Amino acid sequence: MSTPSSAATLLAPVSGRRRTTDLIMRGLLGLGTVIALIPLVLVIYYLFSRGLKGIGSGFFTTDPTGNFLGDPGGVKSAIIGTLEIVGLASVIAIPLGIGVALYLVEFGKKTVFAQIVRYLVDVMTGVPSIVFGLFVYITLVTTKFGGASFTGYKGSFALALLMLPVVTRSAEVVLGLVPEALREAALALGVPRWKVTLKIVLPTALPGLITGSLLAVARGMGETAPLLFTAATVNGTTYNLGQRMNSLPAQIYADISQPNNDIVNRAWAAALTLVVLILVITLIARVAARRSRVS
Repeated sequence: MSTPSSAATLLAPVSGRRRTTDLIMRGLLGLGTVIALIPLVLVIYYLFSRGLKGIGSGFFTTDPTGNFLGDPGGVKSAIIGTLEIVGLASVIAIPLGIGVALYLVEFGKKTVFAQIVRYLVDVMTGVPSIVFGLFVYITLVTTKFGGASFTGYKGSFALALLMLPVVTRSAEVVLGLVPEALREAALALGVPRWKVTLKIVLPTALPGLITGSLLAVARGMGETAPLLFTAATVNGTTYNLGQRMNSLPAQIYADISQPNNDIVNRAWAAALTLVVLILVITLIARVAARRSRVS
């Protein structure tokens, strides 16, 4: 039972020094936030100011013409190629990465094999993207096993290798945040371990899993080097992942160094399109996740 003196201490007003310190720290945190946002705002402003100049009537509906004089065309083939290549890479990397994370958190725990897998994932996280492109180039593009040609699905494999460690590490962190009491309560009722993971752990961690997957997708959509070594570039639109495919990063890389101002403006417009495309995909995924939780 608290004494009158202790109760009076708890109700004592905050000293002026503590109020001043709190005010100063809040101001420093706010100032740091503003400083961190300044480069982001400037990049977005510059991207919009340059990118909007290159968006014309046929920008989204025509393919690049390959002409250095006259109308350079649009980026239809690049948009479709990016969606197809990254879509296949996501189908490969996201389920596999979440599966690896489930093993590390739910089943492997502190086994030696789990520690080795975790170490290899950490190593893959720091590998430059061009290394994944070179690996797929050597194993699939230059050999008879892979048809000795540039194709869209080989670019998907390269991006999948790039996205896999990002998905795995983020999913491992999110799954580790699921309260252990939920697992223990379900197991105490006699529910099998696999059903606890499927019905309780995964739905609880779903928002975090989606966030981590979207980070991996955003990184994959912005990579250029792996696609230059695997999918190459092509002006015309193709829906066949077994052929050469164009992509927005490759189109930007090819256009930005050209002497024609119209082509350079197309590169900036393609960069703006890529950023907006990632934003739209993120919003759609979050809305779908929210509706699934409500239902």
